[in-house]
Amino acid sequence: MAVRGKSINLFLMDGTAVGRIKCTLANWTGVAYKIPRTELDKCKEREDLKQSGVYFLFGTSDETGENIVYIGQAGARKNGEGLLYRLQEHKRDDSKDYWTEAVVFTTSNNSFGPTEISYLENRFFNLAKNARRYSVKNNSDPTSGNVTEEKESELEEFIEYAEIVMGTFGHRVFESLEEKPTNKEIKEVEIDDEPLLFLKTSKAEAKGRRTNEGFVVYKGALVSINPTKSCPETINNLRERYSDRIKCGMLQEDILFTSPSAAGFVTYASANGMIMWLDKKGRTLKEIESNED
Repeated sequence: MAVRGKSINLFLMDGTAVGRIKCTLANWTGVAYKIPRTELDKCKEREDLKQSGVYFLFGTSDETGENIVYIGQAGARKNGEGLLYRLQEHKRDDSKDYWTEAVVFTTSNNSFGPTEISYLENRFFNLAKNARRYSVKNNSDPTSGNVTEEKESELEEFIEYAEIVMGTFGHRVFESLEEKPTNKEIKEVEIDDEPLLFLKTSKAEAKGRRTNEGFVVYKGALVSINPTKSCPETINNLRERYSDRIKCGMLQEDILFTSPSAAGFVTYASANGMIMWLDKKGRTLKEIESNED
């Protein structure tokens, strides 16, 4: 069955793509906002940001360059303080100085109560943890609460729309590296016409694949333990960043890189990924791309 298109309405509240953005979809009661930290004070008069909802704080680690997210909920209070008040609290919190923008989800009919936001917070947290694209900064797992099967179905539909909006806002925090099963058998076949690629040296062996975001190196890759003398600093930084994902010289999970230069991560050396990655016919990635032109 063909994938159906979606109609998304993006309102640039400040007249610029780098300012505040409001997002709504047809046939969805949800309302989403993308708010830069520096523009938070401009939202004081927005009544829907005084409601209950779920929010995300996004930033980047100064040490590793890793993407960071904190996921929370905010319940509306009798004094009208809800989502916006909670974001302002985080802005004053020195321990959360890493975040540069927030994404919030609420509803157009103010229908969220404690049960709904607890369920959503838990589900969003687990989706982000399982995707492993961002470092999730929550100190503990949120509780899901108790919902009826009818309410669960309703909230799962809300989540489906929220995933679309989040991707539209530029955060693929819920998406796995590839939209595919991850068992070994499936990895051997082509996905979206992208061939499985192989890299093999005397000290390293890996499988990978191009994606629309860069290049994925698959779990199970055998990587070189020691760097060569000419190993670039960028590769040293990558090995340090992902050191917790290597055990006994083996990659413990899939890792997404921005380019085929991931070959350098595998070999722990200066490497030309366009030449070192080969398909099952022995063609280099450079040759494959030349044939695509």
